Amino acid sequence: MNQEFLLELLKTTSPSGQEMAIQKKWRDYVKQFADEVRTDYAGNVIAILNPDAKFKVLLAGHADEIALMVNRIDENGYLFFDKVGGVNIKAAVGMRVTVLGKSQSITGVIGVNAQHHGGIKDAFGVEELFIDCGFRSQKEALEYVNIGDYVVYKRDPEILMDRFLSGRGLDNRTGAFIVAEVLKRLKEAGCQVGVYSVSTVNEETNMGGAYFAASGIEPTMAIACDVTFATDYPTVNKNKYGDVKLEHGPVLAKGAPINIKINQLLEETAEKLQMNLQYELTPRMTGTDADRMRLTGKGVPVALVSLPLRYMHSPVETASFKDIEDEIKLLTEMIHQLDGTENLNPLDD
Repeated sequence: MNQEFLLELLKTTSPSGQEMAIQKKWRDYVKQFADEVRTDYAGNVIAILNPDAKFKVLLAGHADEIALMVNRIDENGYLFFDKVGGVNIKAAVGMRVTVLGKSQSITGVIGVNAQHHGGIKDAFGVEELFIDCGFRSQKEALEYVNIGDYVVYKRDPEILMDRFLSGRGLDNRTGAFIVAEVLKRLKEAGCQVGVYSVSTVNEETNMGGAYFAASGIEPTMAIACDVTFATDYPTVNKNKYGDVKLEHGPVLAKGAPINIKINQLLEETAEKLQMNLQYELTPRMTGTDADRMRLTGKGVPVALVSLPLRYMHSPVETASFKDIEDEIKLLTEMIHQLDGTENLNPLDD
């Protein structure tokens, strides 16, 4: 596993709708081993093995992260903002941030009312928070910041006890990393089918990247590589949210959107590798790129393989290196075994 590349992705800003910086780095990385690399009008980067193969496997990992967006600057130079994606505003209080300004990045802090002055209310809205960059006035702020500029948490990744990875935006730059590493290993191991690893955009806001990718590729099957909720820490109701643990293996989705035969291929591969799998339920929708890929063209059989993640949509999302490696191995071996004659129709024996 190229841990250095993973950490580089996590250090790169990639707010949903402005993923260009991270996509250029991902493109430069996969160019080293892909047979072909291309982009599309959504901003996806598509790395391909065996582009002439009729049986095509699409692997999608989205590179965008949740963020904030400046919507007002008051007369004193304080920045007010809206959410880009499912931001947990309680986790934002008191955080350092990076404002992606007109020509440079600006450091700021999300202000919080001192406890001596009553502290912050138990219930509050995003409109009650603000960013202090040290500007003296609106005029000064406008020299550096535009309405609509993105803001991300100022948070570098941390390694915990040499086994866990923590930081902002593991959802889902880990997925973009995984699909790149699977392609790299398949280049070395060989495969008989076409493989299209895609670093997709916009998943956190509209999933438009996944639609563009699947519509353009017209895959035989597609697998979304995302994250899911780990429930192995205090305060989580496992009876309600299931039992998913770090270091216990990749998580397969089960439910109406998921193609049963793809799951069977994954399960057979895990058994061969003597690898543990976990499960989550997606009875109606998955809430991931899989939903948009499934409904492109004539319809695409999909599966969802997820990385267990603690503290989702916070600045301290935490995952396991072991689970990342297991997911790479699982997908690499499953695709390596495909010969292009597989029938994914659930009614055919």
